Amino acid sequence: MTTMKSTFWRFTSTVLTTFSLLGLTGASSVDIKNQDVELRIGIVQRFGENPQVKLQLEPTPGDRLQLRFTAGNQQKTLVTQNPVQLETVMEALPQPQLEEVVVLGTYRTFETAEDSAENWRSQGIKVEIAQPGSWEVWAKRDVYNSPFLRRLLFQGVQAAGKDMAYINTQILKEVPRVSWEVNGNRYSPNDLNISTDKNLIRVKRGEKLENNRLYPGGLTLQPNAYGTYTLVNEVPLESYLRGVVPHEIGTTAPTAAVEAQAIIARTYALRNLRRFETDNYQLCADTHCQVYYGLSGTAPSTDQAIAATRGMVLTYDSQLVDALYSSTTGGVTAYFSDVWNGEDRPYLRPVVDAATNFWDLSQKSLADESNFRKFINRSEGFNESAWNTFRWNRETPIADINELLQRFLKIKNSPYAKFNTVEAMSVMKRSKSGRILELAVKTDIGAFTLEKDEIRSAFAAPRSTLFYIEALNKGTPDLWGYAFIGGGLGHGVGLSQTGAQNLAKLGWSNAQILQFYYPGTQIQTLSNDIKF
Repeated sequence: MTTMKSTFWRFTSTVLTTFSLLGLTGASSVDIKNQDVELRIGIVQRFGENPQVKLQLEPTPGDRLQLRFTAGNQQKTLVTQNPVQLETVMEALPQPQLEEVVVLGTYRTFETAEDSAENWRSQGIKVEIAQPGSWEVWAKRDVYNSPFLRRLLFQGVQAAGKDMAYINTQILKEVPRVSWEVNGNRYSPNDLNISTDKNLIRVKRGEKLENNRLYPGGLTLQPNAYGTYTLVNEVPLESYLRGVVPHEIGTTAPTAAVEAQAIIARTYALRNLRRFETDNYQLCADTHCQVYYGLSGTAPSTDQAIAATRGMVLTYDSQLVDALYSSTTGGVTAYFSDVWNGEDRPYLRPVVDAATNFWDLSQKSLADESNFRKFINRSEGFNESAWNTFRWNRETPIADINELLQRFLKIKNSPYAKFNTVEAMSVMKRSKSGRILELAVKTDIGAFTLEKDEIRSAFAAPRSTLFYIEALNKGTPDLWGYAFIGGGLGHGVGLSQTGAQNLAKLGWSNAQILQFYYPGTQIQTLSNDIKF
């Protein structure tokens, strides 16, 4: 096996030298003129996946749509005051087409996928991060661009013991093709740019076009890496925040909390411009990035907070922080490495989420199971005590646990996906913040370990990894299921949106709130002195 691995790595190095192709380069270049960076947000990520789903683009009253696309070898522009409905039809190919990619790993979050990608790159493998559904790390398609190279790579990966990797092969006989009509003529370009004089476009989406949102800026419909299309909103940063802040923290939160959210959302966006480089845009519009609904749901309270903090970001040592945040911490924030693989950030560390610290983590570490259970069964005195996501207890039948876990393992291409039933589960290791690092699962075909953030994907019951489990028999000799007893909603790293609201009600400023959740950081106004 050692010889096979050595041959594999030598081969890979030779391939990379021969092709001289670049891998992912990190964040896009950023023009911070006027502190209003132009962003590219994928608001509809896989249009064409369901042919029944349509998109309708509409100008606002008194405005008109300008549609630019390539027809043949010519650039064409159409102008219309009427709505334009985009639909996809399946188009037969002249001959079957091979679509193939080496999937090196499947992950719940971008953070975990990115750490895996860095590990592959350190071994000389060119990779890219994709999101056809779950996050995946692919062998870079323009490097491993033939069946021979893909299989040679895959053989080396298998020889190295990476049993979660696989080759995803599809023989396509038809592909989705966008089609739309203007003035009685039908068009079917691969790329389409949409703009208006007022920089406002209404987008309706769905089988009945019931999803209705107004977006600032322009739109681009473009092919993605999955054989479908992405509708991308090209929008200035400050306008983008108007569609994020009200949906992340709400419109009735105290002013200081909303201002803190605006600063963090701005920082998060600029720190994460690399996420969808494979598909030629930067951020998505859901919880895999930040929730973004365009100008639908904007409010004076959130607009004022965005304006009051215009251009402000959070930094550490003059670098943008990894501005992670979640709904509810469950009473204690977490290290980055409690949830994902990768290096810890000095400003992301466990903080008891209370205005007055009544629990000394250095003396009573939550890595100890006894301490953890005492902590999680305490409900008073925390910033989040009044919220229903702060503490929870969910009982799940073993049949449901089996079904969900099998589905999760199948997505990961795990050999344990063929188990019939879970026989036992046990928490093996916790972090100092109480998050589960390792959960052992025994099944009828063998035992395996779930780690960190993948635990939330494997079961429906836990809203976070801050929980303990108890086996339930319900008066029978057999295992009925498990109780998941815990706290929090989300990963628990960085700012708590519910906790920040309590601190604001106590009179804390946005700067004090951010310093509490991200110790050692500073608020700065965007400038060329800040490192991206």
